[in-house]
Amino acid sequence: MIQAAIFDMDGVLIDSEPIWREAEIEIFATVGIDLDDATCRETMGMRIDEVVDLRFAQKPWTGPTPGAIRDRIMDGVVARISSSGRGMPGVAEAIELFERRGMRIALASSSSYRLIHAALGRLGLASRFELVHSADDEEHCKPHPAVYLGAARRLGVAPSACLAIEDSIAGIASAKAAGMKCIAVPDAELRGDPRLAEADCELGSLIELNDELMKSLC
Repeated sequence: MIQAAIFDMDGVLIDSEPIWREAEIEIFATVGIDLDDATCRETMGMRIDEVVDLRFAQKPWTGPTPGAIRDRIMDGVVARISSSGRGMPGVAEAIELFERRGMRIALASSSSYRLIHAALGRLGLASRFELVHSADDEEHCKPHPAVYLGAARRLGVAPSACLAIEDSIAGIASAKAAGMKCIAVPDAELRGDPRLAEADCELGSLIELNDELMKSLC
């Protein structure tokens, strides 16, 4: 029996993946690293410090430290989300569905608590989540299962009784490695990727989520 729904945040609750790409392209350009949307998509689901470390390893720069670049990207993302962030279709309805089924609602994200709180505040959803858990509290980030295992542990719910809602390949791998059921709601650019088959089901958006589907997962 599924007892808890654990949402990813970026690209699941809020349409932040384009915001992340925009901020990364802008800030990395200041240290001579030219990125495009496709290159940024390669690191979807990763923690921002890991993204910055990866880019520095690929092409070391002089001047600002990796930590300073990370902070500039984070500042840009938080500012954009706070001013113009938009919720993803079907989020409110999905939360209501889970609540009607008596499920506990949590969030497990690679993003920092600073960004999580900015996004939930922007969407007016903070009170709907019993628990928020960031990969900041874990040694490893997605696709490692740590962030999902940490959320389940804090909820006191077995991972096998949890349902993760994810949009990225790394996130799906993380949830499944944790032993959870997983609904994939991928970005349009990912649809058709064979790695999505690891999820228990794939939806075009959370609008498609309903009781019949939940019964099939339980």
